[in-house]
Amino acid sequence: MGHKIIFATGNAGKMREIRDILKDMDLEIFSMKEAGIDIDIEENGLTFEENAVIKAKAVSAYTDAIVLADDSGLEIDYLNKEPGIYSARYLGEDTPFSAKSKNLIERLEGVPDEKRTARFVCAIAAVMPDGEVITALGTIEGRIGYREEGENGFGYDPIFYVPEYGCTTAQLSEEQKNRISHRYRALEAMKEELKKRII
Repeated sequence: MGHKIIFATGNAGKMREIRDILKDMDLEIFSMKEAGIDIDIEENGLTFEENAVIKAKAVSAYTDAIVLADDSGLEIDYLNKEPGIYSARYLGEDTPFSAKSKNLIERLEGVPDEKRTARFVCAIAAVMPDGEVITALGTIEGRIGYREEGENGFGYDPIFYVPEYGCTTAQLSEEQKNRISHRYRALEAMKEELKKRII
């Protein structure tokens, strides 16, 4: 078996997506939980990239495997790029995403389509066994809808409308979403970097 990678997340949906995207590489991919690493990480960076690096470095202290971490969120232009790096913590960490989404839609009350532009951003950081840090960024552009639509996906997917598909990311199949998502784009860029380093 090839190299071992630990992805610093406990999110099952995310792990599925990561395994799917990296399946053509000879890698064993474990979540933090599967690797037996249970630590609290304070994400106090000011950008998605800083937070991804903080997470990856924190986990790499416990292993000699390659560690990947991501930080992602939703930027809404009209709201000064909120919720941004606070996407998961917006209105409190334990607040359900439906309540977060409803609040964002209310804050955009009366705002026309062309001003509802938004993007999902994903930064991925890798810490190699020799301590080298690599980062990659992926984005997907869209707009904020007027109501929640779609049952697939997670987080803010039901309010993120992708004009070229004519639906929200929660209305795309997992396969479709995995081929256009911000995480897919960041992982694809990271995959190219890893290929250069993993012989």
